[in-house]
Amino acid sequence: MKLSPPWTVLLVGGASGCGKSSITYPLAAHFEIPVLEVDDLEVAIRAVTDAHTFPKLHYWQQHPDEVGGWDVEQVVEHQLLMAAALWPAVRAVIDNHLDTDMPVIIEGDYLLPSLDAALGDDRVRSLWINEPSVDQIEANYRRREPAAGSQRFRAEVSARYGHWLMSQATALGLTIVDARPWDDVLERAIRTVS
Repeated sequence: MKLSPPWTVLLVGGASGCGKSSITYPLAAHFEIPVLEVDDLEVAIRAVTDAHTFPKLHYWQQHPDEVGGWDVEQVVEHQLLMAAALWPAVRAVIDNHLDTDMPVIIEGDYLLPSLDAALGDDRVRSLWINEPSVDQIEANYRRREPAAGSQRFRAEVSARYGHWLMSQATALGLTIVDARPWDDVLERAIRTVS
């Protein structure tokens, strides 16, 4: 039996490697609704823009030597800039689903709690996935991308970005679900958004 969610749009946010996708797809199957990944929006926008029309989105590809020398804080700062730059596209998708009353889950690293809270629409809910451990995030990357080897720096960036996201979500009174213990995270997520 299909369960109708009490929302039209569910935003599932959190840092890369925290388990968002592994939670989002079973959650979508539970409610029998589609998923849109913000990464897909990013790829699509990059394909139809250039560094002049969308500089923040193309910066990493245009300046690989500079970016390669950045520390954790610089990478996190750029992620926040990218999230803000992508927000109009995410907002357009949200508005379309609200206008058509077609439920969707939107999942991605580039969702920001402050932008979610600014929507002020009861038909939009959010769920923020928290995984604070650098070691766990690194292990998640290793499982997901074994050929990439150790990704310690990426995991450190993700943990720092995740900490920032969770601080913002907490300050705004948004719903946070801890990724661990993993064996019941889906049940906890379903209860939280049902």
